[in-house]
Amino acid sequence: MSFRSLSLAVLMLGLAAPLALAQQKPVKIAFIQDKTGPLEPYAAQESRGFMLGLEYATKGTMTVAGRKLEVIEKDSQNKPDIGRNLLSEAFNDDDADLAVGGTNSGVALAMLPVAGEAKKILIVEPAVADSITGDKWNRYVFRTGRNSSQDAISNALAIGRPGTVIATLGQDYAFGRDGVAAFKAALAGTGARLVHEEYAPPATTDFTAPLQRIFDALAKEQGRKVLWVIWAGGNPFPAIKAADPGRLGIEVSTGGNILPALAAYKDFPGLEGATYYYFQIPKNPANDWLVAEHEKRFNAPPDFFTCGGMAAAMAVVEALTKTKGSTDTETLISAMEGMGFDTPKGRMIFRKEDHQAMQEMYAFKIKVDPKVAWAIPELTRVIAIDDMKVPIENRR
Repeated sequence: MSFRSLSLAVLMLGLAAPLALAQQKPVKIAFIQDKTGPLEPYAAQESRGFMLGLEYATKGTMTVAGRKLEVIEKDSQNKPDIGRNLLSEAFNDDDADLAVGGTNSGVALAMLPVAGEAKKILIVEPAVADSITGDKWNRYVFRTGRNSSQDAISNALAIGRPGTVIATLGQDYAFGRDGVAAFKAALAGTGARLVHEEYAPPATTDFTAPLQRIFDALAKEQGRKVLWVIWAGGNPFPAIKAADPGRLGIEVSTGGNILPALAAYKDFPGLEGATYYYFQIPKNPANDWLVAEHEKRFNAPPDFFTCGGMAAAMAVVEALTKTKGSTDTETLISAMEGMGFDTPKGRMIFRKEDHQAMQEMYAFKIKVDPKVAWAIPELTRVIAIDDMKVPIENRR
């Protein structure tokens, strides 16, 4: 071999070595959820769904563009300050390339500035407060979870019609108040009216006084009367059942929920609302795989937030595929803005303006089957992305 050929070979080896090392460096993903506290069932589902989603999207390799995916799980304990500190720790100490999480909206909101300061991607899943992609948003934040407006608009479209008067019962924090505000705005185009708003602390167990104020408000009205409930963690429905709103001609309505919570809906056959996910509704390859694999491995169907975790994982893999494995933040933002990606719900799209995942929702009516442990939300209508005029509220 000539000196020139030898020198060229050495040079090529020298160039290839750092490239090979770069390809072998894992992509570190911080996964932060509220594993302790009232939202623990949601967090457990998110975790399971996220790992299943990575497996499905990578065809079992857990690798994208030659880089292994490494998940660093952390428990934010339903506490905003802990969530904020854990995300900072993930970015600064663990050298995480991006993060996924925020079960509680308060925790997620506390995490947003950390992503901005670190200039790294945070995919919010499943926290729903509008302000996350609204006035508290920054350009490093994306969200695969639905927001309060998507929940509220779909529920308004499911139950709102002329001659209907509605009172709401919500939790007294960002999730409840943002949800009711969006619901009220969405009702404007349906002919229904919101006549009373009632808020209670998230840990409320005695609903006697709030329900009485709701009943008094609806008693003054004419027409179809509906109590719409927006509640996460805990369960106000036994108290609502005990108060027997039906004796006053009041219907109960709410959005979808996890399967254990749907058990309480069995007391309200015919209840109408709209949901983010129920495992029997979507018909697509990703959901077919999720349902089959989940039932095979865990002897149970996938639940509400299992779908959310899988959607977030599929977004991560799609983004890394588009960037050919690059975790450079600006490259990721360019790839993810306007990006479409498959999920168990079908196609989602990250809206360029606020990075909210646009997605379809499902109107339902509750069916009770004594052979099934929970109430079944039977599909009455697919509410398409274009049917929901989800406002853009950030200050970009």
